Amino acid sequence: MSSSPSAVHDALVPSWVPDAVFYQIFPDRFCRSQASARRSQFEFQAWGSPPGERGFQGGDLRGIAERLDHLQDLGVTALYLNPIFTSAANHRYHTFNYFEVDPLLGGNEALRGLLDAVHARGMRLILDGVFNHVGRGFWPFHHVIEAQRHSPYADWFHIRGFPIRPFTTPEAGDCNYETWWGLPELPKLNLQHPAVRQMVLDVARHWVEFGIDGWRLDVPEEIPDPEFWRSFRNTVKSVNADAYIVGEIWGSGHGWLDGDRFDGITNYEFSRLALAFFAGDTLHADPLNIAGHEITRLRAPDFAARVERMMRSHEWEFTLCNLNYLDSHDMPRILHLAGGDLSAIQLMLGFQMTMPGVPILYYGTEIGMTGGHDPECRRAFPWDAPHRWERGLLEHCRWLIGVRHQNAVLRHGRCTCLHAQGSVLVYKRFSQEALAYVVYNASQEDISLAIRDEYGERTPFTLRDARQGTEVRSVGGCTDPIQVPRRSMQILIRQP
Repeated sequence: MSSSPSAVHDALVPSWVPDAVFYQIFPDRFCRSQASARRSQFEFQAWGSPPGERGFQGGDLRGIAERLDHLQDLGVTALYLNPIFTSAANHRYHTFNYFEVDPLLGGNEALRGLLDAVHARGMRLILDGVFNHVGRGFWPFHHVIEAQRHSPYADWFHIRGFPIRPFTTPEAGDCNYETWWGLPELPKLNLQHPAVRQMVLDVARHWVEFGIDGWRLDVPEEIPDPEFWRSFRNTVKSVNADAYIVGEIWGSGHGWLDGDRFDGITNYEFSRLALAFFAGDTLHADPLNIAGHEITRLRAPDFAARVERMMRSHEWEFTLCNLNYLDSHDMPRILHLAGGDLSAIQLMLGFQMTMPGVPILYYGTEIGMTGGHDPECRRAFPWDAPHRWERGLLEHCRWLIGVRHQNAVLRHGRCTCLHAQGSVLVYKRFSQEALAYVVYNASQEDISLAIRDEYGERTPFTLRDARQGTEVRSVGGCTDPIQVPRRSMQILIRQP
């Protein structure tokens, strides 16, 4: 694999994003605040109850604020929150009012407090924007339910006939308006209507003015109107040119990262490749299928070739702004997918923290949370059971993030593969000022390996092992042999 910077695009991407480490939070399941725990007006399920499609466990925004020490100690610099606006769903993709934070999460006041606390620590926060569809309780749709064809909002949706039937089931075939994936509780917005478009742009502007640092946009491919997304980008950037706009794209970002729509995409291909190589021997199922994408075991040469193709898919500045996912609320957790193999997770995290693009951790990955398809992947964070945490994984994650923060070459440097054979992979990140070699031994045997870099400097220099602190010499484009234990990685940083 290799990559090189392209010419700088006319449309600037946010300067802070390539240096960020994101953390995704599913608000209802991350942390119930101390204030919420003392309240009696809401009846929540017990914290840690088996997750379900229905039901609320009471995580809130003040709870997130109370756990910022944990996140900052981990090295997290930016938060992405799943939807927080009023909704009757615990995942809150069924929006009722885009201008009101759900009272169960603490309301607008709680978001104000969280943003202030995040920004005081030099961190960032982006919100989930769900603009393709709304919930049945969305106030204009409710107006249509009550007033039927006489509602001034009837054209805000794709209604095929009256009377509208909002409580039928898709099996009955009676849903007479367009929905998301045939679900009557999710009516699809008519974004060709000028008033609807303006409402979404007003929402985008409002929350950026409120202080959020950007938007993660849900299912943008289902709104295939380039002019709408150009207007969205112009609206957001007119308020804050450094705001981050990232689109949920499960495949290629082709067409979406041309400088006129998004700054980055949710790079799920990264997850699929990492699973195929680092967890190939222990995959939960073989082949594994995630969101229509099949995952089968890869050896190092094929893995390296596909990673190179992934990096070449976009101009360099956008590659550096893509969110490199391992898992999320929309797929089983990686520990589940890897068949419980913690060594695979450690290797995948190493790959995530040392490759071009922005790493994003799904809440609880750092302590070994597991679970299958949703809602199992949306369990409550076990703050009350620290004895269940995988402490070794937590320390490994903290170390990797620290190395990334300490070495700009791991965030901005170009990337070239030096060795790909069997289950062993070596690549380098490099710039004019710095150099790093990253070595993976995904095999079941210890190895001894000399790194050969035919494009490297012939002048002798010294590298430092980022974990052990020991020194390794490079002479004539070849290092001294290094010992790499089974199922482990090493990061070697050139000494100044």
